[in-house]
Amino acid sequence: MRSRSRISASATARFRRSIRVLTTLTTPDSGQALVAGHDVVRHPNRARHAIGYVPQDSGVDREATGRENLMLQGRIYGLRGAALRQRVDDLLQLIGIAEASERVVRGYSGGMKRRLDIALGLVHRPSVLFLDEPTTGLDPEARAAMWVEVQRLAAQESLTILLTTHYLEEANQLSDRLAIVSRGQVVVEGTADELKRGLQGELVTVELQDSNGSAADAVAVVDRFPGARETSLDGRHVNTRVPNGAQAIPAILGLLDDANVTVASVTTSRPSLDDVYLHYTGREFAADDTGDAP
Repeated sequence: MRSRSRISASATARFRRSIRVLTTLTTPDSGQALVAGHDVVRHPNRARHAIGYVPQDSGVDREATGRENLMLQGRIYGLRGAALRQRVDDLLQLIGIAEASERVVRGYSGGMKRRLDIALGLVHRPSVLFLDEPTTGLDPEARAAMWVEVQRLAAQESLTILLTTHYLEEANQLSDRLAIVSRGQVVVEGTADELKRGLQGELVTVELQDSNGSAADAVAVVDRFPGARETSLDGRHVNTRVPNGAQAIPAILGLLDDANVTVASVTTSRPSLDDVYLHYTGREFAADDTGDAP
Protein backbone atom coordinates (compact mmCIF):
# COMPACT_ATOMS: atom_id res chain seq x y z
CA MET A 1 0.00 0.00 0.00
CA ARG A 2 1.36 3.39 -0.90
CA SER A 3 0.33 6.37 1.18
CA ARG A 4 -0.49 9.27 -1.11
CA SER A 5 -1.22 11.82 1.58
CA ARG A 6 -0.05 13.18 4.89
CA ILE A 7 -1.77 10.85 7.32
CA SER A 8 -3.33 7.48 6.53
CA ALA A 9 -5.04 5.22 9.05
CA SER A 10 -6.13 1.63 9.40
CA ALA A 11 -6.30 -1.25 11.89
CA THR A 12 -6.56 -5.05 12.32
CA ALA A 13 -4.04 -7.77 13.06
CA ARG A 14 -3.52 -8.70 9.44
CA PHE A 15 -2.87 -5.10 8.51
CA ARG A 16 -0.35 -4.93 11.33
CA ARG A 17 1.55 -7.73 9.64
CA SER A 18 1.56 -5.56 6.53
CA ILE A 19 3.12 -2.82 8.64
CA ARG A 20 5.84 -5.26 9.68
CA VAL A 21 6.52 -5.93 6.00
CA LEU A 22 6.65 -2.22 5.16
CA THR A 23 9.03 -1.56 8.07
CA THR A 24 11.30 -4.47 6.97
CA LEU A 25 10.64 -6.45 10.17
CA THR A 26 9.40 -9.42 8.13
CA THR A 27 9.25 -10.43 4.47
CA PRO A 28 6.09 -10.60 2.33
CA ASP A 29 4.63 -13.94 1.24
CA SER A 30 4.21 -12.56 -2.27
CA GLY A 31 4.00 -9.33 -4.21
CA GLN A 32 6.07 -6.18 -3.94
CA ALA A 33 6.14 -3.46 -1.29
CA LEU A 34 7.62 -0.02 -1.88
CA VAL A 35 8.20 2.58 0.82
CA ALA A 36 9.40 6.03 -0.24
CA GLY A 37 10.24 4.45 -3.59
CA HIS A 38 12.42 1.70 -2.10
CA ASP A 39 11.69 -2.02 -2.46
CA VAL A 40 11.63 -3.38 1.11
CA VAL A 41 12.96 -6.79 0.01
CA ARG A 42 15.61 -5.77 -2.52
CA HIS A 43 16.78 -2.63 -0.71
CA PRO A 44 15.80 -2.96 2.98
CA ASN A 45 18.55 -0.65 4.27
CA ARG A 46 17.43 2.16 1.98
CA ALA A 47 13.86 1.67 3.17
CA ARG A 48 14.93 1.70 6.83
CA HIS A 49 16.67 5.04 6.45
CA ALA A 50 13.54 6.50 4.84
CA ILE A 51 11.15 5.41 7.59
CA GLY A 52 10.58 5.93 11.27
CA TYR A 53 8.71 3.28 13.23
CA VAL A 54 6.99 3.86 16.57
CA PRO A 55 5.69 0.51 17.88
CA GLN A 56 2.68 0.13 20.13
CA ASP A 57 4.88 -0.98 23.03
CA SER A 58 7.21 1.74 24.25
CA GLY A 59 10.85 1.36 23.26
CA VAL A 60 12.31 3.96 25.62
CA ASP A 61 14.89 3.13 28.28
CA ARG A 62 13.06 3.94 31.51
CA GLU A 63 16.31 4.26 33.48
CA ALA A 64 17.85 6.82 31.12
CA THR A 65 16.90 10.47 30.66
CA GLY A 66 14.91 11.69 27.71
CA ARG A 67 18.01 13.31 26.23
CA GLU A 68 20.07 10.13 26.70
CA ASN A 69 17.43 8.10 24.88
CA LEU A 70 17.54 10.44 21.90
CA MET A 71 21.35 10.66 21.86
CA LEU A 72 21.63 6.87 21.74
CA GLN A 73 19.06 6.62 18.95
CA GLY A 74 20.95 9.24 16.96
CA ARG A 75 24.24 7.37 17.31
CA ILE A 76 22.56 4.18 16.08
CA TYR A 77 21.65 6.08 12.91
CA GLY A 78 25.18 7.43 12.50
CA LEU A 79 24.73 10.96 13.83
CA ARG A 80 27.66 12.41 15.78
CA GLY A 81 28.93 15.57 17.43
CA ALA A 82 27.27 18.95 17.00
CA ALA A 83 24.78 17.68 14.41
CA LEU A 84 23.48 15.05 16.84
CA ARG A 85 23.26 17.48 19.77
CA GLN A 86 21.39 20.02 17.63
CA ARG A 87 18.95 17.40 16.34
CA VAL A 88 18.23 16.20 19.88
CA ASP A 89 17.69 19.78 21.09
CA ASP A 90 15.32 20.44 18.18
CA LEU A 91 13.30 17.28 18.85
CA LEU A 92 13.00 17.98 22.57
CA GLN A 93 11.55 21.38 21.71
CA LEU A 94 9.36 19.95 18.95
CA ILE A 95 7.67 17.36 21.17
CA GLY A 96 7.42 19.66 24.17
CA ILE A 97 9.56 17.87 26.76
CA ALA A 98 12.69 20.07 26.74
CA GLU A 99 12.20 21.00 30.40
CA ALA A 100 12.08 17.31 31.34
CA SER A 101 14.99 16.24 29.13
CA GLU A 102 17.39 15.61 32.03
CA ARG A 103 14.86 13.64 34.07
CA VAL A 104 14.83 9.84 34.15
CA VAL A 105 12.05 8.54 31.89
CA ARG A 106 10.44 6.34 34.56
CA GLY A 107 9.14 9.58 36.10
CA TYR A 108 7.45 10.72 32.87
CA SER A 109 3.69 10.65 32.41
CA GLY A 110 2.19 8.27 29.84
CA GLY A 111 1.74 11.09 27.35
CA MET A 112 5.34 12.28 27.76
CA LYS A 113 6.68 8.75 27.22
CA ARG A 114 4.60 8.44 24.06
CA ARG A 115 5.91 11.76 22.73
CA LEU A 116 9.45 10.58 23.44
CA ASP A 117 8.71 7.37 21.52
CA ILE A 118 7.67 9.46 18.54
CA ALA A 119 10.80 11.60 18.81
CA LEU A 120 12.93 8.44 18.70
CA GLY A 121 11.31 7.62 15.37
CA LEU A 122 12.14 11.08 14.01
CA VAL A 123 15.83 11.36 14.93
CA HIS A 124 17.12 10.48 11.45
CA ARG A 125 14.63 12.72 9.61
CA PRO A 126 12.50 10.03 7.91
CA SER A 127 10.11 10.87 5.10
CA VAL A 128 7.56 8.25 6.24
CA LEU A 129 6.58 7.66 9.87
CA PHE A 130 4.67 4.56 11.02
CA LEU A 131 2.68 5.05 14.24
CA ASP A 132 1.24 1.86 15.71
CA GLU A 133 -1.73 2.83 17.90
CA PRO A 134 0.02 5.88 19.41
CA THR A 135 -2.80 6.71 21.86
CA THR A 136 -3.44 3.24 23.31
CA GLY A 137 -3.39 3.40 27.10
CA LEU A 138 -3.63 7.20 27.27
CA ASP A 139 -6.42 9.00 29.11
CA PRO A 140 -8.84 11.13 27.03
CA GLU A 141 -6.96 14.37 27.71
CA ALA A 142 -3.61 12.85 26.73
CA ARG A 143 -5.20 11.30 23.63
CA ALA A 144 -6.54 14.66 22.49
CA ALA A 145 -3.11 16.23 23.04
CA MET A 146 -1.49 13.44 21.02
CA TRP A 147 -3.92 14.09 18.13
CA VAL A 148 -2.75 17.71 18.01
CA GLU A 149 0.87 16.55 18.20
CA VAL A 150 0.52 14.12 15.29
CA GLN A 151 -1.10 16.73 13.05
CA ARG A 152 1.59 19.29 13.92
CA LEU A 153 4.40 16.82 13.24
CA ALA A 154 2.98 15.94 9.84
CA ALA A 155 3.10 19.60 8.86
CA GLN A 156 6.37 20.71 10.49
CA GLU A 157 8.46 17.66 9.62
CA SER A 158 7.00 17.29 6.07
CA LEU A 159 6.06 13.72 6.92
CA THR A 160 3.77 11.13 5.47
CA ILE A 161 2.34 9.32 8.50
CA LEU A 162 0.76 5.89 8.36
CA LEU A 163 -1.25 5.39 11.53
CA THR A 164 -2.80 2.17 12.81
CA THR A 165 -5.67 2.67 15.23
CA HIS A 166 -8.61 0.87 16.82
CA TYR A 167 -10.41 4.17 17.42
CA LEU A 168 -12.59 5.18 14.47
CA GLU A 169 -12.96 8.72 15.80
CA GLU A 170 -9.16 8.95 15.76
CA ALA A 171 -9.03 7.89 12.12
CA ASN A 172 -11.77 10.42 11.33
CA GLN A 173 -9.97 13.22 13.17
CA LEU A 174 -6.40 12.63 12.01
CA SER A 175 -6.31 11.01 8.60
CA ASP A 176 -6.20 12.78 5.27
CA ARG A 177 -6.86 9.37 3.78
CA LEU A 178 -7.85 6.06 5.37
CA ALA A 179 -8.16 2.41 4.44
CA ILE A 180 -10.53 -0.22 5.81
CA VAL A 181 -9.03 -3.70 5.89
CA SER A 182 -11.02 -6.95 6.02
CA ARG A 183 -9.49 -10.43 5.87
CA GLY A 184 -6.11 -8.92 5.13
CA GLN A 185 -7.33 -6.97 2.09
CA VAL A 186 -7.96 -3.26 1.64
CA VAL A 187 -11.68 -3.22 0.80
CA VAL A 188 -12.05 0.53 0.41
CA GLU A 189 -9.92 3.64 0.77
CA GLY A 190 -10.40 7.37 0.48
CA THR A 191 -10.96 10.41 2.66
CA ALA A 192 -13.38 10.05 5.56
CA ASP A 193 -15.87 12.34 3.82
CA GLU A 194 -15.63 10.39 0.56
CA LEU A 195 -16.31 7.09 2.30
CA LYS A 196 -19.27 8.48 4.24
CA ARG A 197 -20.77 10.11 1.14
CA GLY A 198 -20.43 6.78 -0.64
CA LEU A 199 -23.16 5.28 1.55
CA GLN A 200 -25.68 7.64 -0.09
CA GLY A 201 -28.36 8.44 2.44
CA GLU A 202 -29.09 9.00 6.09
CA LEU A 203 -29.69 6.49 8.84
CA VAL A 204 -33.07 6.37 10.57
CA THR A 205 -33.18 4.42 13.84
CA VAL A 206 -36.54 3.49 15.35
CA GLU A 207 -36.51 2.30 18.95
CA LEU A 208 -39.43 -0.02 19.65
CA GLN A 209 -41.31 0.10 22.94
CA ASP A 210 -41.30 -3.70 23.06
CA SER A 211 -39.35 -6.03 20.78
CA ASN A 212 -41.42 -9.11 21.65
CA GLY A 213 -43.65 -10.00 18.73
CA SER A 214 -43.57 -6.60 17.03
CA ALA A 215 -39.94 -6.52 15.91
CA ALA A 216 -40.34 -8.59 12.75
CA ASP A 217 -43.49 -6.67 11.85
CA ALA A 218 -41.68 -3.37 12.39
CA VAL A 219 -38.81 -4.36 10.09
CA ALA A 220 -41.27 -5.36 7.36
CA VAL A 221 -43.24 -2.13 7.74
CA VAL A 222 -40.17 0.14 7.68
CA ASP A 223 -38.73 -1.72 4.71
CA ARG A 224 -41.88 -0.91 2.71
CA PHE A 225 -41.15 2.81 2.91
CA PRO A 226 -40.19 4.07 -0.59
CA GLY A 227 -36.41 4.46 -0.79
CA ALA A 228 -35.68 2.44 2.36
CA ARG A 229 -32.73 0.07 2.08
CA GLU A 230 -30.43 -1.98 4.29
CA THR A 231 -33.24 -2.30 6.85
CA SER A 232 -32.15 -4.37 9.84
CA LEU A 233 -33.02 -5.17 13.44
CA ASP A 234 -30.61 -4.69 16.35
CA GLY A 235 -32.36 -5.61 19.61
CA ARG A 236 -35.21 -3.12 19.95
CA HIS A 237 -33.81 -0.86 17.24
CA VAL A 238 -34.87 -0.94 13.60
CA ASN A 239 -32.29 0.70 11.34
CA THR A 240 -32.84 1.74 7.75
CA ARG A 241 -31.13 4.02 5.28
CA VAL A 242 -33.18 6.59 3.36
CA PRO A 243 -32.35 9.54 1.07
CA ASN A 244 -33.55 12.16 3.58
CA GLY A 245 -34.07 11.19 7.23
CA ALA A 246 -36.02 14.26 8.36
CA GLN A 247 -38.52 13.89 5.53
CA ALA A 248 -38.88 10.14 6.00
CA ILE A 249 -39.55 10.07 9.75
CA PRO A 250 -43.21 11.30 9.73
CA ALA A 251 -44.17 8.78 7.04
CA ILE A 252 -42.34 5.90 8.74
CA LEU A 253 -44.02 6.70 12.06
CA GLY A 254 -47.38 6.78 10.29
CA LEU A 255 -46.80 3.35 8.77
CA LEU A 256 -45.79 1.90 12.14
CA ASP A 257 -48.82 3.44 13.85
CA ASP A 258 -51.12 1.91 11.21
CA ALA A 259 -49.50 -1.46 11.95
CA ASN A 260 -50.05 -0.98 15.73
CA VAL A 261 -46.31 -0.96 16.43
CA THR A 262 -45.47 1.18 19.48
CA VAL A 263 -42.41 3.38 19.07
CA ALA A 264 -40.30 4.65 21.99
CA SER A 265 -38.13 7.05 19.98
CA VAL A 266 -36.81 7.77 16.50
CA THR A 267 -33.58 9.46 15.42
CA THR A 268 -31.81 10.25 12.18
CA SER A 269 -28.12 10.72 11.52
CA ARG A 270 -25.71 11.09 8.67
CA PRO A 271 -23.36 8.19 7.92
CA SER A 272 -20.48 7.72 10.34
CA LEU A 273 -17.25 5.79 9.94
CA ASP A 274 -18.89 3.04 12.01
CA ASP A 275 -21.57 2.80 9.32
CA VAL A 276 -18.90 2.71 6.61
CA TYR A 277 -17.01 -0.04 8.43
CA LEU A 278 -20.17 -2.12 8.89
CA HIS A 279 -21.17 -1.63 5.26
CA TYR A 280 -17.87 -2.83 3.82
CA THR A 281 -16.96 -5.57 6.32
CA GLY A 282 -20.37 -6.86 7.41
CA ARG A 283 -19.55 -6.52 11.09
CA GLU A 284 -19.53 -3.91 13.84
CA PHE A 285 -16.25 -2.18 14.63
CA ALA A 286 -14.79 -3.23 18.00
CA ALA A 287 -11.67 -2.21 19.90
CA ASP A 288 -10.51 -5.82 20.05
CA ASP A 289 -11.05 -6.39 16.32
CA THR A 290 -8.56 -8.93 15.01
CA GLY A 291 -9.61 -8.82 11.40
CA ASP A 292 -10.65 -12.49 11.47
CA ALA A 293 -14.38 -11.94 11.16
CA PRO A 294 -16.02 -11.93 7.72
